[in-house]
Amino acid sequence: MPDNRTEPTPGAGEDAASAPADFEPASSRGGFKAWLPLLVTWLLTPVLAYVVAIYVLLPRLQKGLGIPVQAREAGSIKTGRAGADAKRESYIMNKLLVNVAGTLGARYLLVSISVVSSDPGFKTKMEAHDPQLRDMACGALAIKTLADLEKPGARNLIRSELIAGFNNILGGAVVQEIYLTEFAIQ
Repeated sequence: MPDNRTEPTPGAGEDAASAPADFEPASSRGGFKAWLPLLVTWLLTPVLAYVVAIYVLLPRLQKGLGIPVQAREAGSIKTGRAGADAKRESYIMNKLLVNVAGTLGARYLLVSISVVSSDPGFKTKMEAHDPQLRDMACGALAIKTLADLEKPGARNLIRSELIAGFNNILGGAVVQEIYLTEFAIQ
């Protein structure tokens, strides 16, 4: 005959008074400790979003626009009267003529550029590198299609590309602004 006796499970007959001291019933849990992960997440999310925007997204956008690191750092350092007091010089590059890409030579672009800087010795650097700067500018403009030139932000994109290219040739953040004084598509 089978034995139908069961052995008592340990702790089955014990009452709540003999439970360990660190045990809390489910009904008394909660309070600050239960909300702590939510509060930490709620407070750290804006901080992490700011850090990602400043140190990841903004540098990628500036790199995509062709703004060199030295120009970003120089622009953030110069503020107030110190940046306004610096003597600014300009150098004019007249009548750069290039064929518009994709038109089989039927259309051309005529551009005159005024390059501005407050760097000492700016004009001598520009005159020394004039053929290289003209070649770089013509190369950057010659790859633009008619659709590229007619986009709403085309001139700003051309300015940023030329600033990055000129600063690369001149060795540093020499060029601060470029003005397109003539811009004609024929």
